[in-house]
Amino acid sequence: MDLKPHIRSIPDFPKPGILFYDISTLLAHPVAWRHTVLQLAERIRPFRPDRLVAIESRGFLTAAPLAYELQCGFLMVRKHGKLPGKVIPHTYALEYGTDTIEIQHDAVRPGQSVVVLDDLLATGGTMAAAVTLLREVGADVKAAACIIELTFLNGRDRLDVPVETLVTYDS
Repeated sequence: MDLKPHIRSIPDFPKPGILFYDISTLLAHPVAWRHTVLQLAERIRPFRPDRLVAIESRGFLTAAPLAYELQCGFLMVRKHGKLPGKVIPHTYALEYGTDTIEIQHDAVRPGQSVVVLDDLLATGGTMAAAVTLLREVGADVKAAACIIELTFLNGRDRLDVPVETLVTYDS
């Protein structure tokens, strides 16, 4: 099944010059969404993850049904101040400044195998930061996966793990 017809492109969002790839229309189509989940599961299953790690916020939508399908755990990587309890932060560089992501301190045990998920891979900055944070707490990061990859932004070049994607846009 070709998923591109189920992904809406919205020009100039969130700011002028950006073409936003919106998965809301994919989520609203039950056959296409089920196909998406099953295709990602097929690609992730060989990595045998103990946990799927989702990046805020559309990564949650991607990883939760996959964790159910793969019968593994699910944990969230969130922006600073969004998780309750004790957290482990990681601050990383942006083009103009920094950002901080966090996981709960007991979300993953040393040696657990994980696959990191988001809806879209663009520059790879947040995904790379999540991989670094997970390694800092001892996780064995096996791979990263996304529904969409913007290949012209070369995000996978920032990652030193296999990257699985279902749909690519070259410009």
